[in-house]
Amino acid sequence: MDLGLKGLRALVAGSSRGLGYAVAQTLAREGCQVAINSRDEAKVAAAAGELANETGSKVVGLVGNVADPQVPARLVEETVQALGGLDLLVTNSGGPPSGKFEVHDDNAWQQAIDLTLLSHVRMIRAALPYLRQSASASVLTITSYSVKQPIPNLILSNSVRSATIGLTKSLALELGAEKIRFNSILPGWTDTERVQELMEYRARANNTTMEEETAKQAKDSPLGRMGHPQEFANAAAFLLSPAASYITGVMLTVDGGMYKGTL
Repeated sequence: MDLGLKGLRALVAGSSRGLGYAVAQTLAREGCQVAINSRDEAKVAAAAGELANETGSKVVGLVGNVADPQVPARLVEETVQALGGLDLLVTNSGGPPSGKFEVHDDNAWQQAIDLTLLSHVRMIRAALPYLRQSASASVLTITSYSVKQPIPNLILSNSVRSATIGLTKSLALELGAEKIRFNSILPGWTDTERVQELMEYRARANNTTMEEETAKQAKDSPLGRMGHPQEFANAAAFLLSPAASYITGVMLTVDGGMYKGTL
């Protein structure tokens, strides 16, 4: 199936590793020109070089922390300068710290809001003038299945990511008439560096090993395992692509059945 992605221009935030990297890699393999982003200059430069060498597509690395109010708009402008425009936007960031409700003060909550809500708001706001010029405009917010089924010890993520779902659905309704699509993927437990860090946290808290915690978590899926980043990226590439031209306002769980609800 031809997804119709060849030649489109994409910005994928938070993409020097993990789910963001997998999405950028898949888009580049499909023929997109891609801008990737990380807070670490060395890491994003290395990731951009790897992707360009592997795929033959144009890949540029952009440095900046999306939680910084000034950075999202700059990343959009640098993408447009490098690629000549913008068709696809993936808003993504790392997650806020683990912990239960009483361990987080107001500063921790504000940082979580800047990282996992306002980074999406600011990047989409900056991108809209360019997306309006595209015949294939599509935005994908990356959140978590925790917006449907809260995850223990992740009170910040459980709470703030839900606001991003409200943002995504609202924008799909507001901007559908302008032919700009908005969807979100709600990943479950996927074998990324971020999840490995969470498993290490659980192991310390429970006096177990990371391997034991990983096996325990994998049992939540009917498939009996965590997901692979490529499985997430396959779904992301489809939702972003012209092949999904009649899909907007969708909150898609890619979680191996870990979410147990019916809606």
